[in-house]
Amino acid sequence: MFANMLKSLIENERIETTVPKAKALRRYADRMITLAKKNTLASRRQAIGQMMIRFNPLTDKEARAARAGDKSAYNTDRQVIEKLFGTLGTRFATRNGGYTRIIKSRRRVGDNAQTCVIEYLSE
Repeated sequence: MFANMLKSLIENERIETTVPKAKALRRYADRMITLAKKNTLASRRQAIGQMMIRFNPLTDKEARAARAGDKSAYNTDRQVIEKLFGTLGTRFATRNGGYTRIIKSRRRVGDNAQTCVIEYLSE
């Protein structure tokens, strides 16, 4: 569950969930940014392992398109890794922690659970 939430957070940079889940997710989200700041092969492999990224082999047509620069041939998991190590890693390069923010919002209809928005800071 946390791997999927983490992928969604990196992809959208903001998700809505319950407060206990957001507080638990914050730990993993900050760790991913720390790995992205290192930007080594080992840190990429650790991030891929922790987020359970699947790299399905590309067909010949998709591989040619990817070499030509069309990244839409990649599945969303590959795009999440690229965004993590490209955009988010460089955004927080000078920051020493505290990469996420939790903003409490409303109570959910049905079970009255406190919801919140967890997001990466815009720096």
